[in-house]
Amino acid sequence: MKKITVFLFLAFSCVSSLSAQTTKPGTQVIKPVIFEEYDLPNGLHVILYPEHSAPVVSVRVYYHVGSKNETPDRTGFAHFFEHLMFESTDDIKRGEYGKNIETVGGELNAHTSLDRTFYNEDVPSNNMRLALWSESERMHTLHVDTIGVETQRQVVKEEKRNRYDNQPYGTFFIKMMESVFKTSQYNWTPIGQAQYIDQATIKEFQDFYHTYYIPNNACLVVAGDFETAQAKKDVQEYFGWIPKGAEIVRTYTPEQPQTSERYTEVEEKITPLPAVAYAWRTVPEGDKDQYALDLLTNVLAQGNSSRLVKRLKDKDQLVVKIDPIVENLEKDGVFGILAVANKGVEVAKIRTALDEEIAKIQKEGVSEEEYQKVRNQITKDIVEQMASTGSVAFQLSHQWTLFHDTKRVNTEYDRYMAVKKEDIQRVAKKYLTVNARSVIVYTVPKS
Repeated sequence: MKKITVFLFLAFSCVSSLSAQTTKPGTQVIKPVIFEEYDLPNGLHVILYPEHSAPVVSVRVYYHVGSKNETPDRTGFAHFFEHLMFESTDDIKRGEYGKNIETVGGELNAHTSLDRTFYNEDVPSNNMRLALWSESERMHTLHVDTIGVETQRQVVKEEKRNRYDNQPYGTFFIKMMESVFKTSQYNWTPIGQAQYIDQATIKEFQDFYHTYYIPNNACLVVAGDFETAQAKKDVQEYFGWIPKGAEIVRTYTPEQPQTSERYTEVEEKITPLPAVAYAWRTVPEGDKDQYALDLLTNVLAQGNSSRLVKRLKDKDQLVVKIDPIVENLEKDGVFGILAVANKGVEVAKIRTALDEEIAKIQKEGVSEEEYQKVRNQITKDIVEQMASTGSVAFQLSHQWTLFHDTKRVNTEYDRYMAVKKEDIQRVAKKYLTVNARSVIVYTVPKS
C-alpha cells in the first residue's frame, strides 16, 4: 500500500462507522450500527455485530500497540510482529496460517500504525470458527523462535528497501514525522530502522509479545452473518482459556510546541522530479478541531475540484500531483500537503502558490458551495465504506480501543455535520502557521 493511500484512508476512517439506506431519490437515512459488547474475565473486549446481507463473517483482532509503544533504540517491533504473527503456533505449522484461511475461500491481512496493530480474516460464514481458532492460537501460543524471527527479519528489511528506500519519495513519511515530532514517540514510523531489528535478541521479541499480545490489550470483533448465541459460545471456547496478562505500563512524552519553521532537504538518486511538502502538528483524534481539519483537507487538496488541484495542477500546471496528508493519532495529529513539481518547475513557485491559497482560505474562509460539497463528500464516504462489513468491524474495534466508547460509531457523522464554515476558516488560521510548519523538499540530484 502506497503511503499516500494510507493517509487518505486514515483521513476518513473515523467516519466509516455508519450505514445508510436510500429511501427515495436524493434522500439518505443514516442508520445506527446495532452491536453487543462485553468483556471476558481475562480482559478481552468482545464486540458482536450481526449483519446478514451476505454469507460472510469478518473477524478482527485489534491490539493496542503501535510504533509509539517502542523505544528509540528498538523501533520497528510493532510492525515486525505484524509479520511474525503469521508464523507457527502450537497447532499451526509454519506456512499454514494463511493457507488455512485461503483454502476455504477467505481473505486475511494485517496492518500496523503508530497507535495500533490489527489482524483480520474475512471467511464464509460457515468457517467463522476457523478464523476465531486461528486468532486465538496466535494470541497465546505464537512461536517466537529463531526460525521465525530470522525469516521475518529478512522479509521486513526487504519491505523497507522496496517500499521506502527504493521508491521515489518513499522516505517522505519518515522524514515528515521526524520533522514534525522531536520529543514524542511519534518521531519514528512503524517501519523502524533495520539495524534495530538486527540487533534485537529473541528474548526481546518474546518480551514484546508477552507484554502486548495479551487478551486484556485486545479487542475482538465478529461482524457479519452469524447467530449471536453461537458466536458467544465459540468466543468463549477459543479465547476464554487464555490467561490475562500483566497490566501494561504505558509511557508517552508529549511533544513540545514548535516555535519556528523547520526545513528538511532530501537528495536521493531515485528522485525523478522535485517535490515539496508542508506539514503541521494538529490535535489528537476525537478532538473537535479534528473534524474541521478533515473538512479543510477536502477543501484544499482532496479531489479534482479542490482548490490546490484546480490551481496548481490544472490552471498553473505547476505540479503533476498534489495530495493531502492526514494522520489522526491517539495523542496528536498531522495535517499536510505533498506536491510533486511538473518538469522544469522550481519548488519556489509551488511554495508561493501554496502560501497564497492557504492565506486566502485563512482570510476569506470557504464558500457555501465548497462547504456543502465537503459535507456531501463525507456522507458519500460513509455510505460507500459501509458497504463492507469489515469496515464496520474495524471502526467498532477502533472506537473501543482509543476511546473505550464503542457507541461513538453512531455519533461520528454528527460531529462532522456540526462543523460550521467558520470552523474550517478558524482551524486554518490556528494551525497552518509559518512558525509551526515543517517543510520537506526533495531535490533532483545533478547529473
